[in-house]
Amino acid sequence: MSALIESTRISVLDRSRTREGHDGPEALRGTVRLAQELEALGYHRFWVSEHHSVPGAAGSAPTVLAAAVAAATSTIRVGTGGVMLPNHQPLVVAEQFGVLESLFPGRIDMGLGRSVGFTDGIRKALGRDKQDAVDFAAQLDELLGWFTGGQRAHPQVHARPAEGLRVPPYLLATGEGATIAAEAGLPLVIGDIRGRDRMLAAVDRYRQDFRPSTWSERPYVVVSGTVAVAATEAEAHRLLMPEAWSMAYSRTHGVFPPLAPPERIEALAMTAKEREFYESGLTGHIAGTEEQVTDALEAVVKDSAADEVLVTTSTYDREALLDSFRRLARIAGLTPPAAQV
Repeated sequence: MSALIESTRISVLDRSRTREGHDGPEALRGTVRLAQELEALGYHRFWVSEHHSVPGAAGSAPTVLAAAVAAATSTIRVGTGGVMLPNHQPLVVAEQFGVLESLFPGRIDMGLGRSVGFTDGIRKALGRDKQDAVDFAAQLDELLGWFTGGQRAHPQVHARPAEGLRVPPYLLATGEGATIAAEAGLPLVIGDIRGRDRMLAAVDRYRQDFRPSTWSERPYVVVSGTVAVAATEAEAHRLLMPEAWSMAYSRTHGVFPPLAPPERIEALAMTAKEREFYESGLTGHIAGTEEQVTDALEAVVKDSAADEVLVTTSTYDREALLDSFRRLARIAGLTPPAAQV
């Protein structure tokens, strides 16, 4: 075990990925079961994501799914990674998190992103367009104001039961979003670890520009990305294959499909472009044996001085995924809740 990794919080974001032969409802139930299993292993927090009209992801309503996860667990922190604020009215988001915090006090995180639906059709169905993301800083300010009572846009309106509650906000970002997080004085969740130089540059800017706020007195950095651990390097590589092919297919066909089993991917006759994207999707992640992952993860944490690592791994084989999380828990020296003092 690494002392540096042991001093870093380890958390998980599950995207409720669907798999060939397994439907969306099964994926959502799998997300809840995974949260229970990771709580037993001692992971710090468990987040769920927001996707609309994506065949490969079942998680379209993150606050609803977070409620199910929180109800099925008792100690792990639960939140969203994240609610895409431009898709929603800030008042409604505040109300939803106010309800969550009221039901599960002290365990709820409010992870927020600035993406809108990724196609014109989805954006139209949501009643949004690309320009809605431009006003993200103002939307964020309004949302936080519903909790503090300091929002100015609607002086006669109050968010019940959110007003007066403390639900920790986190901002999911890449480049520009890091600046917004710094100016708002919020913790930063930045991905992914594949683009190391770009990520580190954004983290440096965030720390340099950070303004203390009522939400956070100091910069707090969460780095996110895929971490796959197995008995052998080859087995860890196979864990990466389903997501890499799904991404390659989406880049060449415009549809993000369910995860396929590695053996089917191996038998595919890929086009040159598909092969290019697929091979690219296999690189840059933290994957390998426990020893290899320990070294690679330690390097990421050391370079970024991250306070926390948010693991975003998805794969077809659910048992292999859980085994990866068990091995990562061992690397990080996680302590099961029952054994905590």
